[in-house]
Amino acid sequence: MSTHIDAKKGQIAETVLLPGDPMRAKWIAETFLKDTFLYNDVRGMYGYTGTYNGKRVSVQGTGMGIPSALIYCHELINEYGVKNLIRVGSAGSYQEDVKLRDIVIAMAASTTSGINNSRFINADYSPTANFDLFMKAAIYAREKNIAIKAGNVLSADEFYEDDFDSYQLWAKFGILCVEMETAGLYTIAAKFNVKALAILTISDSLVTGERTSAEERETTFTNMVEIALSTL
Repeated sequence: MSTHIDAKKGQIAETVLLPGDPMRAKWIAETFLKDTFLYNDVRGMYGYTGTYNGKRVSVQGTGMGIPSALIYCHELINEYGVKNLIRVGSAGSYQEDVKLRDIVIAMAASTTSGINNSRFINADYSPTANFDLFMKAAIYAREKNIAIKAGNVLSADEFYEDDFDSYQLWAKFGILCVEMETAGLYTIAAKFNVKALAILTISDSLVTGERTSAEERETTFTNMVEIALSTL
């Protein structure tokens, strides 16, 4: 077992879905998977393994923000041999045509985090999605007539900005939405030569002020999870 994940070797599948909210991990396991068992509840960060269409898959809560998510990603990759990490999370829209409950697949992730500043001095590293996972997700969505949007997202270090309107500059340069983990996920996946993808559901809009409820964010993002599981 690792420091933050109380699983035995072999209990975690090679593909892991990564919601930030541990209650969403519980909902995914109970709703989509068969023969599930709880392998982790350290710090209330639930992790489950089960099967989907006969294939093993795990789901692990990561908490909010890049520092928390990277703890779990690092241990999943290095202690448990995970090869495919798929974030399934919520995001805030930066664009008028990115509506509440829309699905966004992150092709790349800009960030306000300093996660890569010490690695790439006087340079900007651009964390990107794995192409194979991206294509599998996009093809499945097209086959099932699930509308998606794809492009650059922002992984922010702060949830509550001092300047609420600061999002407008990012929006001007085509950023679709904001969340808090993808840039870290794509970076650590590249570092350890594994695959990563972030699939997001729009839970609120900075453009219109609309938002979903906490219960909806925990339990109703079905299309996002189905797209993620299609990559198996």
